[in-house]
Amino acid sequence: MLAALAGGVGAARFLSGLVQAVPPAEVVAIVNTADDDEFHGLHVSPDLDSVTYTLAGAANAAQGWGLEGETFTTLTALERYGVPTWFRLGDRDLATHLYRTQRLRAGATLSEVTAEIARAWGVACTLRPMTDDPVRTRITVAGGRELAMQEWFVRERAEPPVVAVRFAGADAARPAPGVLDALAAADAILVCPSNPVVSIGPILAVPGVRDVLAARRRRVVAVSPIVGGAR
Repeated sequence: MLAALAGGVGAARFLSGLVQAVPPAEVVAIVNTADDDEFHGLHVSPDLDSVTYTLAGAANAAQGWGLEGETFTTLTALERYGVPTWFRLGDRDLATHLYRTQRLRAGATLSEVTAEIARAWGVACTLRPMTDDPVRTRITVAGGRELAMQEWFVRERAEPPVVAVRFAGADAARPAPGVLDALAAADAILVCPSNPVVSIGPILAVPGVRDVLAARRRRVVAVSPIVGGAR
């Protein structure tokens, strides 16, 4: 069995190749959820969705996120009311967020909902959120403003210089069920080519995860997303 620490687009593409080399049922992907946020009253999990859609063969191949052939009629309609729509959620993608939000409000955990969504998309490997508890990446930029991850990355196009990064809620978070067991039992632990600070960093910030990796360091392989100083 292989365990993988995963962010979004880079990890999704890596995993799509991995499951062609090994049986998908032998892969457990532990995915960053510190990018999660709420838009239009819906719980959005960008990295989980990127991994799910890519492994399902449904992702927009050019941009790496969202669904191929997506439309944005709902967002266009929302713009009539002056609602900010800088975070582009497609019409079919919205169905995923509606389902996730409904299930979470009914008392399901993020782990349970993630498994349900992966199953609905026919994803054969196991996807686990890093935690069922709320952890959110907060980025301090020049001038002292603190932004949510999606505000900095999407709305402001990652342009403001970063001064500091913190993972709000990480200290009190617990690894999602099965996360530590997968890391402890894996034949190898793969750190996918994801941003080491804002994609892998939050996973390592969940208590217990870094300790397991340190104890099993001979079984850990990291694939860098940075080659020759470029991503």
